[in-house]
Amino acid sequence: MPRPLWTGAISFGLVTIPVKVVSATQDHSIHFRQVHLEDLGRVRTRKVCELDGEALSQDEIGKGYELSKEQTVPITDEELDRIPLPTAKAIEIVAFVDAGSVDPIRISDSYYLAIDGKVAEKPYTLLRRALERSDKVAVAKFAWHNRERLGLLRVREGAIVLHSMRWPDEVRSPESLAPRQVELDDEEIERAVQLTDTMALDSIAGFRDTYRDALEELLTAKSEGREIPQPAEDAEQEEGKVVDLMAALNASVEAARESRGEDGGGEATVHEMRPRKKTAPRRTASSGTSATGRKKAAASGKAAGRKAGAGKTAAAKKTTGTKRTARKRSAS
Repeated sequence: MPRPLWTGAISFGLVTIPVKVVSATQDHSIHFRQVHLEDLGRVRTRKVCELDGEALSQDEIGKGYELSKEQTVPITDEELDRIPLPTAKAIEIVAFVDAGSVDPIRISDSYYLAIDGKVAEKPYTLLRRALERSDKVAVAKFAWHNRERLGLLRVREGAIVLHSMRWPDEVRSPESLAPRQVELDDEEIERAVQLTDTMALDSIAGFRDTYRDALEELLTAKSEGREIPQPAEDAEQEEGKVVDLMAALNASVEAARESRGEDGGGEATVHEMRPRKKTAPRRTASSGTSATGRKKAAASGKAAGRKAGAGKTAAAKKTTGTKRTARKRSAS
């Protein structure tokens, strides 16, 4: 288990659950140091007082709040610790809400809550079972790093997770960022929905940080004196070029299907969204075709194969059109 970041208790009504807070995530990013290019010596940051220019040690550095450019109020850790705060050593549950009612943009860092001693086992399990059975999440207050925070408690694989949350006034409104009214065809919206269906996955557990993989390969090559791997050449895109939205959607659907190993025939064919004029039904050998026609069809295997493939595509188009018409009627 990673080193605890904080110890305290969950306050659940009159129930107290001693817990230890441990990080729920790991940082796998590759970090660099600043170095002197001439001799690769490490460059360190010095903490210097701007008044006398002296470098300071950590025990000479304290906290101060700047009221103005001319006045700064000093504050000590002891003074901060003496501030009366009910949540100083407790994660106080204040409400239970439906999980879907929480805006994900308010969720920040995540931590696991581990039991702190045998006495915590039963109340911890009680809270976990209550959250699972009610299908709700708990909203809590807790103090950390000299400030009170809002938290969210939920269950993940048998453990209680604490999500640090932003206060409502810390989330900016996106009202001014949204585009003005834009005209869209139902066909464009329907094709976009089709693209979301084609790209749907049951799990995102298989995604990898490909940039980190490439960076590790670069660092390994340099450390071993090998040739640096060259990036793949991507097709250049013209900036400012007006995009045919429907053509882009069609191409996106086809590319998504190909990436999932689906072929381009049958139901995987990208169909036109606009209704086509009715054509005369195809005549087959079993529906009155002459003997001469049957002989010609039998003699030309390739032509028959192409006709059969076209028939499947037409059937798929007809099925798609029928479903679309049914949806429009039900919507009206």
